[in-house]
Amino acid sequence: MRTTDFHYDLPPELIASRPLENRAASRMMLIDRASGEISHHHFADFADLLPPDHLLVLNDTKVIPARLFSNDGKIELVRTNAPDPDHWWCLVRPGKKMKDGRTVEIGGSTGTVVQTNEKGERLIHWDTPPDLEEHGHLALPHYMEREADKSDRDRYQTVYAREEGAIAAPTAGLHFTPELLSKLDHTVLTLHVGVGTFRPVKADDPREHEMHSERYHLSENSAAKMQSAQKIAAVGTTVTRVLEHLARDRSIAACHGETDIFIYPPYEFKTVDTLLTNFHLPCSTLMMLVSAFASRELIMEAYARAVEERYRFYSYGDCMLIV
Repeated sequence: MRTTDFHYDLPPELIASRPLENRAASRMMLIDRASGEISHHHFADFADLLPPDHLLVLNDTKVIPARLFSNDGKIELVRTNAPDPDHWWCLVRPGKKMKDGRTVEIGGSTGTVVQTNEKGERLIHWDTPPDLEEHGHLALPHYMEREADKSDRDRYQTVYAREEGAIAAPTAGLHFTPELLSKLDHTVLTLHVGVGTFRPVKADDPREHEMHSERYHLSENSAAKMQSAQKIAAVGTTVTRVLEHLARDRSIAACHGETDIFIYPPYEFKTVDTLLTNFHLPCSTLMMLVSAFASRELIMEAYARAVEERYRFYSYGDCMLIV
């Protein structure tokens, strides 16, 4: 297996840089793993196409405006974690201007770099933490090739987002409306999606890739509901990673922690029976996960069909339901 085994060619005009006006108006490809059949539908038909006796599991993380700029506009920061309100781990650019001991001003707040970790992130101590709502911006994926605007504050967020902490949205969930959810048996877990989700796989052998770690939480009520479910449908790769991480070591039970699980072919899924997911970047860890869930050959055929049928790709794009 090589990283290039998960490459495909995508015309740039198929990258969705803006969302559709109606969340549920997206197209949805249906992939049957048993038969290999691929068919084309709309997300509005999701409730009818989801196999019976499935519990839908959603990620209720909420995207925060984690991207900030210094008052002089020379320093860009993206908050990746906050051990406490006054200390933030941040990606910074340019890094050469933010060595240990250097300061940065955002609004009326002054931050000092107190540590640099092996990933190049800076731990910044603030005299008063900057107000993200006032000074922060959404860190939209680079492939959108635009800055976030006011409309993204609503649309780059699921309708069920509750727990603040994500930098990127769990995009498979962007298609749901409250009306559609009300028809479905569902529960939630939380995984705060980090910038690592966009990190490319640079190693020729995927097994040499260092997977990013992300924080998760599963409540007692949600765990109990999953334990009694006949089958589970995961909304997105983030949900899939948490559930398979938990099943790797133990049964699904209330807990919190971090996971760096990296799922690629071959892999035997222990918890997830059905997967709803968007279309992902070539050679990405997410492409490898969905290829493990179906098969690499079937997923590559599905992506070729999606390009042929002019599906919309990536975060604001269309989706596939793999049964």
